[in-house]
Amino acid sequence: MTGVYETAVTGAGHTLTAVRLLATGRDRAAARAAARAELRRVRWSVVVPLLLGMVPGLLVTVRFVAPLLDEHPAPLYALFLGMTAAALVVPVRMAGPRWSAPEVAGAVAVAAVVFLLVGLPPQHLTPSYPVVLVAAAVAACALALPGTSGSFLLLTFGLYQPTLAALNERDWAYVAVFVAGIALGLGAFVKALQWLLEHRRRGTLVLLSGVMAGALRALWPWQDDDRGLLAPDGQVGLAAALGVVGAAVVLGLVAAERRARRRRAAAP
Repeated sequence: MTGVYETAVTGAGHTLTAVRLLATGRDRAAARAAARAELRRVRWSVVVPLLLGMVPGLLVTVRFVAPLLDEHPAPLYALFLGMTAAALVVPVRMAGPRWSAPEVAGAVAVAAVVFLLVGLPPQHLTPSYPVVLVAAAVAACALALPGTSGSFLLLTFGLYQPTLAALNERDWAYVAVFVAGIALGLGAFVKALQWLLEHRRRGTLVLLSGVMAGALRALWPWQDDDRGLLAPDGQVGLAAALGVVGAAVVLGLVAAERRARRRRAAAP
């Protein structure tokens, strides 16, 4: 949500449309031309650096962040809490000023629903293939929503460990069903989200603000095993400091993006 969210969603939507055209078009020449037209609508100058940045980010997460979360969960969650809370200014600002009473009520209602959902204790579903397909599709939808996590939803469904085990044990049938669920979820949800941002932009951003606000509950640094919220206890000073640092980093990125946009607008 630091200024590239809409670009990423619309780019993914155009890319999915291009893939669909290539896969289903009967006239191959016309399908290729239409797919190229869709891909030209993607802002590659933003999407390519974003994707390139995600690769080292993923490597850093696997190598350093995941172990740190196991050993020092409170400070790390506080860092993410500060970053996500600060990023709330982006959809709120993009939605525009003077929210109406129904818009405020809608954002609050969505925030309340998300707050309750992310607080559900982890479940333990039997990982049958239909369950895996549906869970993967729902988790994939979370990838396109700000402030939510597909991994967190898999934990809620009780399928996070079975999925990791399937990857480690090379259970390709499970992996294939899981990937199919991700493709179905992203294929449907990203296109719907793209349409909403293009045709119902303000209302969509208002509701996305509610999603982010409600999802902050999942990042509260002190929780029990059933995701109940606890009072601050242990490493409070470090957690508070990292929360402030996280917020400052995101706000700095937002400010830098605004300055760059003003320079581009002022350029002849």
